[in-house]
Amino acid sequence: MIEFHGTTIVCVKKNSRVALGGDGQVTLGNTTVKHTAKKVRKIYEDKVAIGFAGSTADAITLFDKFEAKLQEFRGNLKRAAVELGKDWRTDKILRRLEALLIVADTNDMFLISGSGDVIEPDDDVIAIGSGGAFAQAAAKALMLHSSLEAEEIVKNALQIASEICIYTNNNITVEVL
Repeated sequence: MIEFHGTTIVCVKKNSRVALGGDGQVTLGNTTVKHTAKKVRKIYEDKVAIGFAGSTADAITLFDKFEAKLQEFRGNLKRAAVELGKDWRTDKILRRLEALLIVADTNDMFLISGSGDVIEPDDDVIAIGSGGAFAQAAAKALMLHSSLEAEEIVKNALQIASEICIYTNNNITVEVL
């Protein structure tokens, strides 16, 4: 799977709450060009959270395509994710897009890639981006060894990732469902 530099996105589900968060750093090569980017948002009447790692223009295109799929399938997250994955892999234009997405509602969460992957995590934690492994490890540990709620786990995991990954900052945005 492609690893993109310049961001960390992490999603956690705990106690029927879902939190999806990301840092605000944007880099070009080895230079930070923005500190306050918002890489996560709510869509579909605030019932679905979505975040991206990779090219911003590509991700915005994919956000729009995914939201159209949600409309088409009346909010069925799994079906919309699978259909976007298929289109992304097979469409001549879409398959050139360089990004990864995490999408979640209160029931499901998925990582979607341009190679057609639609991955559902086993343990209610998933992360992407250059700091994704750090954030995922921190979130898993916090899930197991703390009483923190989903939003606080995401914030702490992103903070930890920002202290390790040079492509991740501590300007954190979290969306909660």
